[in-house]
Amino acid sequence: MTLSEAGAATSQQIRLALGEHDLAAVFVIRGAVFVAEQSVPVEEEWDHRDTEADHLIALHDGVPVGTVRMVVEQEGVGVLGRLAVLPRARGTGTGKALVLAVEERARERGLLSVELHAQTHALGFYEALGYTAHGEEFLDAGIPHLHMERDLR
Repeated sequence: MTLSEAGAATSQQIRLALGEHDLAAVFVIRGAVFVAEQSVPVEEEWDHRDTEADHLIALHDGVPVGTVRMVVEQEGVGVLGRLAVLPRARGTGTGKALVLAVEERARERGLLSVELHAQTHALGFYEALGYTAHGEEFLDAGIPHLHMERDLR
């Protein structure tokens, strides 16, 4: 895929994070976005689910710029989480590409739906991708969220 960024063509790749180098990049990106930018306490950002999650990484010209994880929460359901895109890559379609990659990974694993906890400021982003909000607003790491889901069938 080629993106137009400040008039220059940028090569974008989304793939599973493989090996220590990729996982280090995943955690650096999440630390920059959630811990440094959004003031999420570091002890809340990394959890035991990271060891069982499928981590995807977005690369622009080979440089890591975004990440997302998917955890299988219950039979048939994948949970999209920890979607983070560095500021320099925002507005390039990277976030959308990461969500679509999670959906593709969920289908590969035979899952029927994807759920997520969306920060309320991002509801429109997810709604445009076919996700529906439900339930009451709740706080996660002090940030307002809503449950959202998308049927993949």
